Parts: sequence; C-alpha cells; structure tokens
Amino acid sequence: MSSVPATAVSGQPPVSRNRLLVTSGLGWMFDAMDVGLLSFILAALKADWGLTPGQMGWIGAINSIGMAVGAIMFGMMADRIGRKHVFVITLLLFAIASGLSAFATTLAVLMVLRFFIGMGLGGELPVASTYVSERVPAHERGRIVVLLESFWALGWILAALIAYFVMPLFDKDMGWRVALILGALPAFYALYLRRKLPDDKPTAPPSAGLPWSARLARLWAAEHSRNTLMLWILWFTVVFSYYGMFLWLPSVMVGKGFALIKSFEYVLMMTLAQLPGYFTAAWLIERAGRKFVLVVYLLGTAASAWAFGNATTEGSLLLFGALLSFFNLGAWGALYAYSPENYPAPIRASGVGTAAGVGRIGGILGPLAIPFLGAQGWATGAIFALFAVTIAVGALAVALLGRETKGQAV
Repeated sequence: MSSVPATAVSGQPPVSRNRLLVTSGLGWMFDAMDVGLLSFILAALKADWGLTPGQMGWIGAINSIGMAVGAIMFGMMADRIGRKHVFVITLLLFAIASGLSAFATTLAVLMVLRFFIGMGLGGELPVASTYVSERVPAHERGRIVVLLESFWALGWILAALIAYFVMPLFDKDMGWRVALILGALPAFYALYLRRKLPDDKPTAPPSAGLPWSARLARLWAAEHSRNTLMLWILWFTVVFSYYGMFLWLPSVMVGKGFALIKSFEYVLMMTLAQLPGYFTAAWLIERAGRKFVLVVYLLGTAASAWAFGNATTEGSLLLFGALLSFFNLGAWGALYAYSPENYPAPIRASGVGTAAGVGRIGGILGPLAIPFLGAQGWATGAIFALFAVTIAVGALAVALLGRETKGQAV
C-alpha cells in the first residue's frame, strides 16, 4: 500500500494512508480485543462468581446499551467538533473504564464500568470509519475501510490467545482480571498514536448541531429517508446477530460438552477465519460493489449460523464456526465502508453514529436472547436459526432499499 499522503476529501487535510490505516487500526484492534475478552470472561465469570445465564446476558447487554448511547452522542459531536477529537475522547473513556473493570468486586460495579466501556466503543467505531473514509480517494475508499475493519479480527485473535494461554496461568479469580488489564494497557498506546493524526475541520456549523432532534429530523428528510431506513434495518440485524452469537460462542461450546479451555481453543481457530473474510471482502468491494459484497456475505452468514446451530460433531462445529466468522466479519467490513457513503459531509458522522446506535439496540437484545429463549425451551439450533433469519432480513433490506455507492465522491 502506498505511503504517500491520501488525497484530501471534503476539505480535510491529507495524511499518509499507511499512517492513517495503522494508527486508526491499532485502536480498532484493542477495542475488538476487549469485546473478544468479554466473551471469554463471561464463561470464566460464570465459574468464578456463579452467575446465572440471565446475569451473563445482562453483562453483554449493558455493554451494548453504552454503545448505543455513545454511538449517537459521539457521532453527533464529531460533526460539530471534528472526528479526531472524538477519537481521543472515546478511546480514553474506553481505556480507563476497561482497566478499572479488572478490579471490580461485584456484578453491579462491573456492569457500570461495562456501560462506560460501551460508550467509548460505540462512539469510536462509526467515527473512525468516517474519519478514514473522508481521507481516501474514491477508487480505493471501500478497500481501505474494510482493511481498517480487519484489525477487528486481530483483536479477537489476541483475545483468544490471552484466554487460552494467559488466563489458565492464574486461579479462576485472577485469570479474568489479568486478561482485562492486558486488554486495557495497549489502548493507551493507541491514544498516543492518535494524537499524531492531523486535526480535521468540523463539517457542520454550530447551528447544525442544535438541537439534536433537528439533526435526527434531517436524516429522515426526503433525500435521506430511504438510506436511513435501510441502514437502521441493516445495523440492527447485523449487531443483533453478531453479539447474540459471538459473545456466547465459548459458552455454547461448553454447553455442547467441550471443556472451557478446549472451547477457547476452538474459538481461536474459528476466529482465524475472520482474516480471509476481511481480505476477500476488501478485494471484492471495489470490483463487485458494496451491495454485492454485503448481500453475499450476509447470506453466507445466515447459512453458516443455521449450520453451526445444528452441528453435532467436533469437525462440523469447527467448520461452520469458521465459515460463520469468515462471512460475518467480511460483512462487517463492507458495512463500515458503505455506511458513511450514504450521507453528505455535514451529517455524515451523525448519520452513521445514529444508525450504529439503533444497531446497538440489537446488541442489547442479542446477548439476552440466548438465555431467555433457552429458558423457554428453545434448542441451540432454533436460536441460531432465529439469528440466520434476522441476518437474511438485513440482506433483503440492502438488496431492495440500498443504492450502490462505489466510486462516488464524499
């Protein structure tokens, strides 16, 4: 990849593409490591604190509540004070709360801290993709943003490595605490790197940010309403299924009869499949277009989810889990590339942040779905079939309501 400065877009200062990708991507990677560690820590906390499935679901849900609040609040803030400043604020909030959560002694304290971690994560991710997309030429914007999202897979791999190799070195009370400390420390390094990025100009005049209800109304104006409806459906279905499935993967593996550490090993192997999912999506997105990649990878996710939920052998669990990771994370990369291209600069971060915030409602419901439906007698196969249908609805929304944005100026 070229290290020369990217072409300035929307009047923003140019910056080296390598520097832009790596600096933004490292923060993205550490965010993913925290989300990945949460999925492993849930299984460890169940053994340490004796948590019920409902309590475990609420830990994941409170994280998504924070992400919903952060996505909307910081997305609107980014249009008023600039993307880079919101980068720094959200990453600092995430890092401090993540480090403090390692010292939580009660479920209530842990959930409060998970809310603030979620605020940082929810605000950072849509703003990061907007920041990067505005600094990359149109002919390679999609590829660069998908590659940015590929750092998410690296974070999950690091989380799985920590869970598999580090957590077993300590007793059950210390293992998950050490994991959280390790997950928080690198975020401060990413904060240092982000300070090296150039400042950007706010894209909306102060009056455009007041009141927030007026900003929301503009997203539903005639020229944007179809895009907004499509993105809200898409984000909700993707986030609902992702957090419903992936936060519970280690616990599902344990429920299928595998030992806790063995389940970590399998999840690590399945997570490795995320990288080729990202790279193939990055290759296709500038050739076949955003809609094609989203629809194909979402339908692949739906089929893999159904197959994983009904798998009974060790080999089939690994195969369909790997395919689930491949297609789902490739779709995530296309989602982050596609979303900013649906709005003009003055409301771009607000539009993406609000869509992500609506999606986080799905992130609240997803982690609660498995314990609730399980208590109603639903089998794992039926629950994953529900996730498959939900993802298919998202693919249908893109196919019917979405417009192709490949190559358009932003």
